Amino acid sequence: MNDEALNMSIRKFLKTVGVNSQLAIEKAVRKAIEDGKLKGSESLPVAMTLKVGGLDVSVTFDGELKLD
Repeated sequence: MNDEALNMSIRKFLKTVGVNSQLAIEKAVRKAIEDGKLKGSESLPVAMTLKVGGLDVSVTFDGELKLD
């Protein structure tokens, strides 16, 4: 195993996940506010599950999104 190659591919994957997740969340929050489903002052629970094919890895990370 090449530790450096693994590290770089993990970082690249996490960067892609981070950027695309942020864009998806921002878009959904803006639409919900426009549609009147949110006021823009809420705190929303958030969770992300990481699964790795070929490995017995399934980890869920929980958090909170504060809109104000």
